[in-house]
Amino acid sequence: MTVQQMEIVAPAGEPVITYRRFVPAPPELVFEAWTKPEHLAQWLGPAYLEMSFCEIDLRVGGGYRFVHRAPDGTEHGFHGEYLEVVRPSRLVTTFIYEGMPDAHSVDALNFEATEGGTLLHGTSTHSSVADRDQHLANGMEAGVRESYERLDAYVAEMQARG
Repeated sequence: MTVQQMEIVAPAGEPVITYRRFVPAPPELVFEAWTKPEHLAQWLGPAYLEMSFCEIDLRVGGGYRFVHRAPDGTEHGFHGEYLEVVRPSRLVTTFIYEGMPDAHSVDALNFEATEGGTLLHGTSTHSSVADRDQHLANGMEAGVRESYERLDAYVAEMQARG
């Protein structure tokens, strides 16, 4: 799997989105980039959005919250709870977009060591197919693809800094 390839699958009739993506960095570094606010704020989301707030309490029962600000000043908040934390191989969280609080999901992300980096396997399980489809319709795929391109660049910078 090359760096640019991302597989995103939304099976018909199932409230699930799965994806796989290779990141050219070891799982420990990718996990750190996912779980420390100072790192997450540098790459998560489309580049045109600024992450204006990011807080993480990385423990089972702890939570996270981040807010993206658009150029017009509109803010988009997201939050959730950590259901499972296994360093550096797995995170399971709830995921709630504050603009649609009833359309939540449970997201599982596995960090698999592989030659040359980390293979990420993600599953987002929504409360309904309609909620899943709304998530997709609101630009989820493009946002995830751009985020992972930004993650590649960010972990390369982290590795260069040592």
